[in-house]
Amino acid sequence: MPAVKHTKPLHELLLEQGTLTREQLQSAQGEAAKTGYPLKRVILQKGWMTEQDLTALIASQSGVTHIDLSNHLIKPEVIQLVPEPLARKHTIMPVFKIGDSLTVAMDDPLNFFAIDELRLKTKCEIKAVVASESGIRQAIDQYYGAAGTIAEVAQAIQEAALPKKDEEAAAEAPVIRLVNLLIMQAVKERASDIHIEPGDGVLRTRLRIDGVLREVNGPPAHLHSAVVSRIKVLSQLDIAEKRKPQDGRFRLKMETSEIDLRVSIVPTQFGEKAVMRLLDSANALLSLEQLGLDDATRRQVERLVRAPHGIFLVTGPTGSGKTTTLYAALHLINSVERNILTIEDPVEYRLPGVNQVQVNPKADVTFASALRSFLRQDPDVIMVGEIRDQETAQIAIQAALTGHLVFSTLHTNDAPSSLTRLIDMGIEPFLVASS
Repeated sequence: MPAVKHTKPLHELLLEQGTLTREQLQSAQGEAAKTGYPLKRVILQKGWMTEQDLTALIASQSGVTHIDLSNHLIKPEVIQLVPEPLARKHTIMPVFKIGDSLTVAMDDPLNFFAIDELRLKTKCEIKAVVASESGIRQAIDQYYGAAGTIAEVAQAIQEAALPKKDEEAAAEAPVIRLVNLLIMQAVKERASDIHIEPGDGVLRTRLRIDGVLREVNGPPAHLHSAVVSRIKVLSQLDIAEKRKPQDGRFRLKMETSEIDLRVSIVPTQFGEKAVMRLLDSANALLSLEQLGLDDATRRQVERLVRAPHGIFLVTGPTGSGKTTTLYAALHLINSVERNILTIEDPVEYRLPGVNQVQVNPKADVTFASALRSFLRQDPDVIMVGEIRDQETAQIAIQAALTGHLVFSTLHTNDAPSSLTRLIDMGIEPFLVASS
């Protein structure tokens, strides 16, 4: 293995770089000693550094290349060189092999015990590169876990003839397992949506992770009809209907939580495209600290959501965490002293102590009509799932101006754009400023 440049201990580097004060470092070291967690994990949990910055610092000081594993497609034969237990034990991920040299991603390139064990196991010279711990763990889950199993199940289905009828194929155990594994993979990777898209002789599967769609290993094209039929069965949709869009919903139980999935199916040129939105109840009660906000931003948000009145808007593109952020804010201020009402489409998570109402157009329960009713319910806090139209925006602004705290979301790419969006909806600028 090429020599790793000598580097000082992490705590000395952090002080020299001015990244942490001596008081912060002593606090982190004390917590690390008490909990048994590595020092860098404590620093990341406290939000004093981003994982990207910490990984870059380690790479720079050790003279080792820094890579992003999400940009690499790793071949199965390379994965097979390193057993999964060994990869998880040392948080390492094989990346590629050239001749007798195996390049391995590590979050600690100075872990010579891991390097020696790898050399003995693979009979290769080991070249270390640095990647973030979360990136390595995600890659391990992707390549060793669900993704590989999906390929195996798909191969088994290919070797065994499936029934020709959609209803029968959807009830076959291998198809059921295949869909479940796909959902499990999405949950592991903390995806917000699963896209199953037919093409000309191909079937593309993508997951929306941190707001970005990423292609993953999925079912082969010949299983498209069976997979979509299985999703329809779960969602209690019409399997025979292939010409019209359909919407549904179902719930799956995981080991420690329940996953609600909202399903949308639309006909395309090459067949039906299915999108599943994942609503993980385990994510409903995240605290503001768990959202990854730095200390200064978190304190500012806490001050805003504890205000007696006004409007608090969370903005961002689809899948960026707007609803999760709103729930974290509600969780922070939820108490017996407050009357909190929400109108949502749909109710994504259940919050104890909060009065949640779901939009139902057939019963004339809309965002605007519910807001008008809420104002007669002696509310302290009102949450509107999304401000979509002028009427909802006007009522929300008026509620904020009459002594209520209003939470909502807007589909804009950044916070400043929300002001322009409200004005475009017909809200007077002086009302926006006052609220």
